[in-house]
Amino acid sequence: SYLLTEQQPFALRNFVHLLTLVSDLFFKKFFRCYFTNISSNRAPSIAPLKYIFGIQIVVKGKENLRTKKPFVLVLNHQTSLDILVMLEVLPRRCAPIAKKEILYMGTFGLACWLAGVIFIDRKRREESIDTLTEVAHSLHKDNLRVLIFPEGTRNHGGSMLPFKRGAFQLAVKAQVPIIPVVLSSYNSFYNQKEKKFTPGEDDLGQRMVWVILPEVETLGLGPDDVPKLTEQVRDSMLSTYQGISGMMNGASH
Repeated sequence: SYLLTEQQPFALRNFVHLLTLVSDLFFKKFFRCYFTNISSNRAPSIAPLKYIFGIQIVVKGKENLRTKKPFVLVLNHQTSLDILVMLEVLPRRCAPIAKKEILYMGTFGLACWLAGVIFIDRKRREESIDTLTEVAHSLHKDNLRVLIFPEGTRNHGGSMLPFKRGAFQLAVKAQVPIIPVVLSSYNSFYNQKEKKFTPGEDDLGQRMVWVILPEVETLGLGPDDVPKLTEQVRDSMLSTYQGISGMMNGASH
């Protein structure tokens, strides 16, 4: 086995971003090519990282993303490596929503901006509400999809943090379905304490498993239904997470 720190491959990623940002800016300025899908625009610079880590990505339930209508994707969030699987999962015309602090993370923040990430300033509640209202209108007008991490931050705790309600308020306001996506635990190959990745001894031990769950309809729901909807989706995702994570951790022993 071998060890890789989380920072090493992402330093390489940032270098590649420097090379791709120039072409992105060129097309955006001279050809008015505005990006709304991070999966197609960042794939050349990020996708090779899964080979550097020696990690296989398995996605189950892809049929649940075949709808062409607008929807809100909600995912659990563990580390920066989640972006590797986002490239495998994100449908076309899907814009992630992220905290505004990411915008100031060097070339990565600039790349996110160019890729069409929607930034929310969580410290300014009224501004955040206005942004989400605008997004709700755009979902139907432009047939967009959005991706949100409802935990609000990265979580290594082996469970799921309480969900923030923004994603569910957005889905109810826009009357679009929610599609939950669950990522298995990294514990079989990632040591959070040492910040090191150790590929497993067998194929199962170094797999990232994602499960795309069936959509949760919001048609007819109102603001009063948001708390129950939030807990319903979290319970479903947590149950799935515990199931696939138990399978992966068992395979690595």
